[in-house]
Amino acid sequence: MILRSLMLSLAVAAGAAQAEEKMAAKPDPAKAQQTASTLCAGCHAADGNSVAAANPKLAGQHQEYLYKQLKNFKTPEGKPDRNNAIMGGMVAALSDDDMRGLATYFAGQKLKPESAKDAKSVEAGKKLYRAGDAAKGLPACAGCHGPSGAGIPAQYPRLSGQFAEYTEAQLKAFRAGERANDPNQMMRMIALKMSDPDIKAVSDYVAGLR
Repeated sequence: MILRSLMLSLAVAAGAAQAEEKMAAKPDPAKAQQTASTLCAGCHAADGNSVAAANPKLAGQHQEYLYKQLKNFKTPEGKPDRNNAIMGGMVAALSDDDMRGLATYFAGQKLKPESAKDAKSVEAGKKLYRAGDAAKGLPACAGCHGPSGAGIPAQYPRLSGQFAEYTEAQLKAFRAGERANDPNQMMRMIALKMSDPDIKAVSDYVAGLR
């Protein structure tokens, strides 16, 4: 009887500990909003709708993707998976819970999308995005990022509505090997097959994709 009571008490205590741990791991929305308004707002705006093409729009991006990028910028030892001096400094003091909170916060914001600017470029980009280029061994972007550019949570980011200039810069960074946090080198291998006009056309197309 005593043993049974002891086992029951231990089970209750373990359950309580697990519940507390789960609660502690849940992002704090108020803290995330405050961090976004102070730490992130200067470059990305408080709601994640950056107004500067050099800084990506974060609003409406997948939570899993945002969290991965923040983790990639923050590497305790050695070279970070995604090397950026500014972002490295920004995330240095953030805890894992802080990063999860920010990712959840920005994912929940409404995106104010950009628009395509060059009709000729858009048409070329549309073909590459939807069908790729068999002659170059270039797969269709839509295969991973979806017909509307919405992406696939935890796997591929949303592209639609992003600054064309930012998307172009990232594709060139993948091509040059300056950005290397893509799983299995997927984006690096794809970008290597893209010319500057290809990259520009696709980037402009996805800016206006809905």
